[in-house]
Amino acid sequence: MKNLAYLNKFFYKYRWRLLPGIIFVIISNLFAVLPAKVIRIAFDLVNENISTFRLFNGFERQDMLNEVFNYSLLLFGGAVLMLALLRGIFLFFMRQTIILMSRHIEYDLKNEIYNHYQQLSMAFYRRNNTGDLMNRVTEDVSRVRMYIGPAIMYTINTIVLFLLIIWAMVSVNLKLAIFSLLPLPILAITIYYVNTMINLRSEKIQQQLSNLSSFVQETFSGIRVIKAYVREDDMRKKFAVESENYKSNSMALVQVQALFFPIMLLLVGLSTIITVYIGGIEVINGTITSGNIAEFIIYVTQLTFPITSLGWVTSLIQRAAASQKRINEFLNTQPEVVSKSDNPEKIIGGIEFKNVSFTYPDTGIKAIQNISFKVQPGEFVAIIGRTGSGKSTIANLLLRMYDIDSGEITVDGKELNSLNLSSYRSQVGFVPQEVFLFSETIRNNIAFGLDTLSPGKVEEAAKSAAVYQNIMNFEKGFETYIGERGITLSGGQKQRVSIARAIIKEPKILIFDDCLSAVDTKTEEEILSNMSSVMSNKTTILIAHRVSTINNADRILVIDNGKITEQGTHDDLMKRKGAYFELYEKQLLEEQEV
Repeated sequence: MKNLAYLNKFFYKYRWRLLPGIIFVIISNLFAVLPAKVIRIAFDLVNENISTFRLFNGFERQDMLNEVFNYSLLLFGGAVLMLALLRGIFLFFMRQTIILMSRHIEYDLKNEIYNHYQQLSMAFYRRNNTGDLMNRVTEDVSRVRMYIGPAIMYTINTIVLFLLIIWAMVSVNLKLAIFSLLPLPILAITIYYVNTMINLRSEKIQQQLSNLSSFVQETFSGIRVIKAYVREDDMRKKFAVESENYKSNSMALVQVQALFFPIMLLLVGLSTIITVYIGGIEVINGTITSGNIAEFIIYVTQLTFPITSLGWVTSLIQRAAASQKRINEFLNTQPEVVSKSDNPEKIIGGIEFKNVSFTYPDTGIKAIQNISFKVQPGEFVAIIGRTGSGKSTIANLLLRMYDIDSGEITVDGKELNSLNLSSYRSQVGFVPQEVFLFSETIRNNIAFGLDTLSPGKVEEAAKSAAVYQNIMNFEKGFETYIGERGITLSGGQKQRVSIARAIIKEPKILIFDDCLSAVDTKTEEEILSNMSSVMSNKTTILIAHRVSTINNADRILVIDNGKITEQGTHDDLMKRKGAYFELYEKQLLEEQEV
């Protein structure tokens, strides 16, 4: 239960829902126990007066006695119905307090997990797959809610009912009560041993469900590749294997439960037999009446559902504990990148790297080594190099997606990690290499980084990114709905919408991470021409693999194996005839061959 102890703060928060719920449980169970006493009185009344009724056989007074019996039994029957109705009313109130409380806690817990996800660093998302993240905030929370609501409700209900029934039994006859409840310790021992098995198998089920969710999510995300390579049958077979593993784990849990429930029913039935046998002996001895046997049988029958539900409740608690353990693992994960300042600051755009080195924590790959360079506010600096040379890492470090291992990054002379993170990122426009668009309208995707939107701003940003005409060719223009991950648009259109999304913020620093790779040379020239006014007075870092994209940069950094090998203007680097010259000549030759 130590994993579920995390939820205690929610119970305290909603204590004014939980406490009335407990009171309603107690009251409803009082009305559940009382009918047995009413039936005992009615049973004894009939049993004791049946001989009197027969004595008046053939006399007029027998009809009068018959009416008295009928009215008495009708009165007792009405009392039982009234008690059942009152119990039902308080059961309704019980569910309206405890079950509603569980829904409120579910809402709070989901929000807490999601908000915590937002605070975690990029390294966390590289270590964990999307399916598992989704499963913990959906399926795992749903299982925890079953503990918070039904499991707690039925547990309290069972405890209260047990205490009331045992008190009622003992007050009638201690010996009969002891013998009737004799099988219960065996049940307790059975539950003790079964709990461990349920817990272990529940954890396996949850883990396999995460694997299954991740597989499905990845399949749908890569559906184009699957269809292009005609691998549908292969993916179906793999899905069948994952489903089979989930089914096997689920069946293993069901097998335990299938054995558990019959054992409980057997023990309850044994209690009934013992009650009738011992009760009969006590009636013969004159210590109790036959009505008391009927009363005890009702009590034992009333214990049947709580005892039967005990296994189900145990399963719910164990599953919830397994799920909460998985949730706690993520909630206890601390973000590697933390904002150390609460004061937002305006930035100008001066950037400096001083002997910066960085190794990706999840893979151990050393991305950059002792890199140093300086960018003046408003300067246009380009970075070029081979794939895997560390270009995108510089962009990630500038956005502070990761903290550096050694060295120092400053913005306007202040250490990057000393700035308010949200304020800093809000003043940086970033276009990633792998474009991500939301399943929204084109207008909302472009305006994503804005809190308020002024008229015409989206259209202006689209024109600067050379995507305005493409958008207007759609039937609904800027209100065109983009499919998941921007599947409606071509690769070049997605990149240009992403550029528009970055520049509409009017940031002080612009970072383009190889964002023109999916457009042709003519469109590239149009975008750079349109953006010349946008880039003025803004510090611009342009990462590219085509030399034609960067030859107008104020300064070019050539990176290889995580180190700066050359830097200077296009003309300076061409005169040196080093790595940049070779790259330029090679790309020029490739264009001529095409």
